[in-house]
Amino acid sequence: MNRGNFSAGAIRRAADVENRARLPRRYLLGRLWKYLAHFKWLMLLAFLLTVCSNLFSLVGPTLSGRAIDAIEPGVGAVDFKTVFYYAGLMLIFYIISSVMGYILSVVMLNLSRGVVYKMRRDVFEKLTSLPVDFFDKHQTGEIISIISYDIDTINASLSNDLLQIATSVITVGVSLFMMLQISPVLVLVFAVTIPISLLFTRYMTKKVRPLFRHRSLKLGELNGYAEEMISGLKTTKAYNREAVMIERFDKHNNEAVDAYFKADYYGSMTGPSINFINNISLAMISVFGSLLYLFGGLSLGSISSFVLYSRKFSGPINEFANIIAELQSAFAAAERVFRLIDQEPEPADATDAVELADVAGDVKFNSVSFGYDEGVTILHDLNFTADAGRLIAIVGPTGAGKTTIINLLMRFYDVNSGSVTVDGYDVRQVTRDSLRSAYTMVLQDTWLFHGTIFENIAYGKQGVTREQVEAAARAARIHGFIRRLPEGYDTLLSDNAVNISKGQKQLLTIARAMLIESKMLILDEATSNVDTQTERRIQSAMRNLMKGKTCFVIAHRLSTIRNADQILVMRDGRIIETGTHDSLIADKGFYASLYRSQFDSLPE
Repeated sequence: MNRGNFSAGAIRRAADVENRARLPRRYLLGRLWKYLAHFKWLMLLAFLLTVCSNLFSLVGPTLSGRAIDAIEPGVGAVDFKTVFYYAGLMLIFYIISSVMGYILSVVMLNLSRGVVYKMRRDVFEKLTSLPVDFFDKHQTGEIISIISYDIDTINASLSNDLLQIATSVITVGVSLFMMLQISPVLVLVFAVTIPISLLFTRYMTKKVRPLFRHRSLKLGELNGYAEEMISGLKTTKAYNREAVMIERFDKHNNEAVDAYFKADYYGSMTGPSINFINNISLAMISVFGSLLYLFGGLSLGSISSFVLYSRKFSGPINEFANIIAELQSAFAAAERVFRLIDQEPEPADATDAVELADVAGDVKFNSVSFGYDEGVTILHDLNFTADAGRLIAIVGPTGAGKTTIINLLMRFYDVNSGSVTVDGYDVRQVTRDSLRSAYTMVLQDTWLFHGTIFENIAYGKQGVTREQVEAAARAARIHGFIRRLPEGYDTLLSDNAVNISKGQKQLLTIARAMLIESKMLILDEATSNVDTQTERRIQSAMRNLMKGKTCFVIAHRLSTIRNADQILVMRDGRIIETGTHDSLIADKGFYASLYRSQFDSLPE
């Protein structure tokens, strides 16, 4: 259950704290390696294929040089048998290398798929364990952006960039070895160009990585705003605020586009720059190689082989420079993913926590004070008792703290001072699962998922039969409507159940609650989406649902709580009046004024 006490500033501060300290690349690589280690056999197969594929490919330049050496310069004599022999071997080796490369690509795709599946599962499992205040401080669109965009970015890096890096390491190592065998003197050319390439790449990496972190952040903000606006589109249209919303979207969109442009602009500078340095090295090799040939230091075939190996040597360096931007994007994405995975879950139950069993439903608030933000108190020294089986109504103006009481009852938050007890147990000394299982909730914000009506009603209880679901639907006065649908209880509800009315959604959630056998019930504006006539029709069903249970009812329609055993009247986080409906009316206090505002017939 969410609440709106966190300000936009608080949400921004939470985001700023998360994004202020950068996680080291070594740490991120270590975390990614732990995921890869789950698929060690695929990793081993990929390594073997990478080595073999590259070795077969790297034989080519040597064979090419020997084929060229079969030509006698100046004479024009060609040993075609030797040329065809080496050319045939080159063809065979390149075919084998290509087949192995294809198999390697398939293996890497399966590897990245497994890693991403486990990572996405870990993120979702973490989300289910996080406290409610995490979701109050973070936009839904931002969280979805991490699950989808950021993990997809990591997937692309694992399936493409990781393979390129592994291939590059082998290619560079073998090419360097072969060039040293051909001419150690010519290799000295790279003693100048390689350090320049490495220094430039390091400089650009430091410059680009913060830009990609900023890009991921802005994309999350854009997704959060878009999700928020789409969910409230009807309200936007009703108030003719389309132009204002578009203007605000343009602001977020421009920030995201600018962040993308800066990251990609500086990221794209690395590849062409390194390519230019590599071309300089090729030109120097051509000049010095020609001199060595003229003085008999190298054969024409050796020079040809050296040039081909130099291209294979510098090519991966150029490719690595080109994927630096992608790697920085992947690191930024991994940082956001691991920050989410590393979020503190709900505090563990106390080591001596007990399981609530045979719950009677006696609830007490003892001098409870609470605030969502440090230094800001919402509830002030609350004291009340809800005896088992009694109906407690909580009323008051917006912001009085009514929903906050529900948050404390369910232990979505813990009190700052005082205590909340159930059957004499402090809720901090009982397990959360047993505490929350002791309650049934029907909220103002109906939640139905994409599935059949039967699945939605049966959601809260396992092993429910069709007869039990239909009985609950009858009690909630929704059975007749369901039977008139073409597929009955097998009717598929669309996303957020937009194919039925809000009142029908509310009735389905009430039917869901009627299936759960608990001793305590929370109704937070449970009939707010139901018209007055329908509300009267289901009052008897609601009374059946409440029978024998300790009930906490938040209601703005004061007519629905006239029969409450105790009414708590709240204002500014304090209980200012308490009593039955008749006694509070007789007192002619704040409750009486609230009731009078809804029913003009009440005498002065």
